[in-house]
Amino acid sequence: MHRPLRLHAPEWFTADDSTVNVALVYPMQGPAGIFGPACEACARLAAEEINKAGGVLGKELRLLEVDGGGDPQAVAREVEALVATGTVHGVTGWHISSVREAVAPRVADRVPYVYTALYEGGERTEGVFMTSETPDWQLLPAMRLLAEARGVRRWFVVGNNYVWPRRTARAARRYARTCGNGRVCGEAYLPLGAEDFRDVLRRIEHADADGVLMLLVGSDAVRFNRAFAASGLDQRCLRLSTLMDENMLMASGPEATGDLFSTAGYFASLANQDTLDFHGQYADRFGIEAPAPGSLGESCYEGVLLLAALIERARTLDVSAIGAAADTVSYEGPRGLLHLHERHVRQRIYLAEADGLDFNVLAQLDAPHDLL
Repeated sequence: MHRPLRLHAPEWFTADDSTVNVALVYPMQGPAGIFGPACEACARLAAEEINKAGGVLGKELRLLEVDGGGDPQAVAREVEALVATGTVHGVTGWHISSVREAVAPRVADRVPYVYTALYEGGERTEGVFMTSETPDWQLLPAMRLLAEARGVRRWFVVGNNYVWPRRTARAARRYARTCGNGRVCGEAYLPLGAEDFRDVLRRIEHADADGVLMLLVGSDAVRFNRAFAASGLDQRCLRLSTLMDENMLMASGPEATGDLFSTAGYFASLANQDTLDFHGQYADRFGIEAPAPGSLGESCYEGVLLLAALIERARTLDVSAIGAAADTVSYEGPRGLLHLHERHVRQRIYLAEADGLDFNVLAQLDAPHDLL
């Protein structure tokens, strides 16, 4: 169901000196809408926990939801209006890179903007802070490990047709050459909302690929998984995705997730204390039937935590002061104790294999030595 973008904050949401108001931008429609409910729940949990601990600068942290699944320019205009009217003091949330590229210049130097989605790297806009994975730290180590362990040399890239898949594919072409003389043997880019994969599947088969790099969003990836398995390609070619969570596994079905790998900084199946604590808090708050808090939804929890930590560290809402203090900021959440470096969070990254409707974490990936 498509929800219209709100042009104004609801009447109950007022900007005053007693609250710190944050625009939570996440997808309520489109391919990424499949994990929108988890984004909202995880962000809500973080805000409630922050408020129980005293809020931000002694004020209540309040979230105003914005549908980030619409046209990027329309989303950006809505966020800009909320910032310009003083309705919100910050922005966070998961949304695709096309939305980020539209929003960032409109809010730069006005409010802090914490972007929580994995992305293609290279964002340098002042006042924008990144919590999630980039290809150098996420994709390159995963491709290397699969080349070593499974002998993958010929990669075929299947992605949606926008900035994140295309720039990530560019990186993948470079990475493949460092992984035992591998190469990208084909690429296909489909519009968001794609449903017909027959031509792409024929191209993968004819290219004799032994690995498919999936750079598809949400329900597009779900439909591709089903078509891929139905074609029998899952018997001859593994899949690697940097954007695949438990909600997408469940939607794909266990018969469509064989030999499917994912790489991320968080998986629900990680059995460390930080993850167990988070899941206990999430289940207590939302119950056992709540949407699975996979890496994509959980990133919104991280985003709210980081935004609060940035403001608390600077002791002001002034975005220039926040930026000046950013590299001294740390916070602790489901991904452990994390620090910022050049406005990007550095974190552990894992490789996991789909096991039915869950992920089996295989390894913590080594960071590229030239980036340490």
